[in-house]
Amino acid sequence: MKKVAIIGAGASGLLCAIECAKVSCSVDIYEQNSKCAKKILVSGNGRCNITNISLNQEDYFSENPSFVKYALENFSFKGFEKFCSTIGLVLEVKDDGKVYPLSNEAKSVASLLINHAENLGVNFHTETKITDITKPLNEYDCVVVATGSEAASHLGGNRDGQEFALTYGHNIIPTYPSLVQLQLNSNLHTKMSGAKIDGEVTLLINKRAVSKCQGDILFTNYGVSGFAILDISGLASESLMNYQAVDISINLLPKYTAQKLSAHIMSMAQNGQTVNLLDILHGLLPIKIAKTILEKLELSHTINASQINTKLSKKIANQILNWRFEVSDTHGFRHAEVSGGGIDTLEINPKTMESLKQKNLYFCGEVLDVVGRRGGFNFAWAWASGHSAAKDITKT
Repeated sequence: MKKVAIIGAGASGLLCAIECAKVSCSVDIYEQNSKCAKKILVSGNGRCNITNISLNQEDYFSENPSFVKYALENFSFKGFEKFCSTIGLVLEVKDDGKVYPLSNEAKSVASLLINHAENLGVNFHTETKITDITKPLNEYDCVVVATGSEAASHLGGNRDGQEFALTYGHNIIPTYPSLVQLQLNSNLHTKMSGAKIDGEVTLLINKRAVSKCQGDILFTNYGVSGFAILDISGLASESLMNYQAVDISINLLPKYTAQKLSAHIMSMAQNGQTVNLLDILHGLLPIKIAKTILEKLELSHTINASQINTKLSKKIANQILNWRFEVSDTHGFRHAEVSGGGIDTLEINPKTMESLKQKNLYFCGEVLDVVGRRGGFNFAWAWASGHSAAKDITKT
């Protein structure tokens, strides 16, 4: 009977443990926390966007982009769905391709994975932190490192897996927070803290537009959050790490053109002589944002409608549709959902996840230099890479 040690009881580690135990391996899983699957439990605001039905390498970022191709094709959504049915987890596919547990609870994902593993005889060692990778490699036939990354440090995120890889001479691609909020070099965002809009954000690197995303944008005390921000944050974070100039342009009303918005402001001014400028903007935007727009343009809140001319309406429209902020930093690894960078995948077998530098040592999940887009893609990589490692370990 093959003895397998898995370090980390997150998504990739749990799936790998189950697949190994299915074929009569003796599996020990070591988890530093008192509870397993902590990251699963908080994902998707407790709902767990567990995967996506459409998976390809274009959804991932890495120094070696083609690395993910084999694992994703060999454990596609259909393969994952079949696996879920064996543990009693029913999935629901949304119109946008995102997949959630039918229960709509991350708790069901975590408990079913853990219970199924236990029923197969997997031995769980919680509150057990592995600090020396050489010891389990001497005691077990195979060792799987599924320790995650530095992201979500309050849930146990750390660099342990990278340190294990360094022991055997692996190269580490510099890491950076991804799917993370952004901090701004401004004093205006604090005045809009708590205000949320459905807008469009353009990421500019060295003054050149490189990415554009639409979705909710939330102003906070430290800067900006929301899905549109998270979607551009990985590239912003990597660019900041490389000392590039990073800015964002926020379009607060993407359904409007500058001409249409200017015309609306003029129309409201002409049709309501007693209305002031703030009233007109409040008809379009949350009051905190409307007030701050006027402060930015050094305009009084009480400008009467009769004082609004075409030149002024165009000036306001342009500010609303192209409000630029300098990005000073990300909100850090603690608040990041995932991390970019990690163990160089040129030194990992893409079909098996085995180290090319140390036999019987496997790495899977977020510890590798693979980071996905928002929408279930990072979980999909965790499942696929854990599956690839297990298949190689259990081959006859």
